[in-house]
Amino acid sequence: MEKTINEFLNHLKFERGYSENTISSYRIDLRQFLEHLKILHVNSMSGVHRTHISSFVTQLAAMGMKASSIERHIASIKSLFAYLIREGRLSANPTSEIQLPQKGKKLPKALTMLEAKNLVESPKKAKDKAIMELLYATGLRASELINLSLSDVNMEVGFVKCFGKGGKERIVPLGHAAITAVREYLATSRKKTQSDFLFLDNRGKRLTRQGLWYIVKKYVKLAGVRPSATTHTLRHSFATHLLEHGADLRSVQEMLGHSDISTTQIYTSVSRERLKKIYRSAHPRA
Repeated sequence: MEKTINEFLNHLKFERGYSENTISSYRIDLRQFLEHLKILHVNSMSGVHRTHISSFVTQLAAMGMKASSIERHIASIKSLFAYLIREGRLSANPTSEIQLPQKGKKLPKALTMLEAKNLVESPKKAKDKAIMELLYATGLRASELINLSLSDVNMEVGFVKCFGKGGKERIVPLGHAAITAVREYLATSRKKTQSDFLFLDNRGKRLTRQGLWYIVKKYVKLAGVRPSATTHTLRHSFATHLLEHGADLRSVQEMLGHSDISTTQIYTSVSRERLKKIYRSAHPRA
């Protein structure tokens, strides 16, 4: 279970771009929970039941912990199990009936179109260029991109096949810029190896999430976009920019691999917010 928690913390750092302070808070909360599970002789995440979480909350309250701190512990646990469900490692979520006070849903922060252009055009290395172009062209998650095989990218027809959460397959169109970049990478830079993975590290092994994170961060700094931008920011930008240029919500839902369209609808709010900003800055009586 310790390994599972460490993998989750790496996901928060390398995919979601969380700060070290936030990750440290998650680590403390989840290790307290892990100690509680050990006392209860629960030795796997699949063995965790709602009653185990409830007894942990009761224990925190008995220790005199503030309600806000208890809520933070519950939120950390819920995030962990949501991650395990998304990754297809659990089929049932023991936190599903545990509710937190409702808060406004946070809007994803997308790059402007100019920022996205500057970011994907900043690499000179063929592999890095292909990675950045592919992320923005498809909206793939970090885990989906690093697991792409050579046969998943069809440059003749112009699409990429990936396997999302729960192993669900989807097809995403591929634009001219991304096709050109991937072809250049394959022709000039990809190591000759038995590996079928599209993107490899310097040793000829599959690129890791950490390796991808460092590549993206390097060009975020070089392009001068906001430091908090991550692979997920490019995914948000992909969806937002499609909607701003007239794509319909169902198509964007399919390309993102969302099972519920309500998850995709948040991007319409982002687009509306931008329209309001443009209106306020341009209209003489705004």
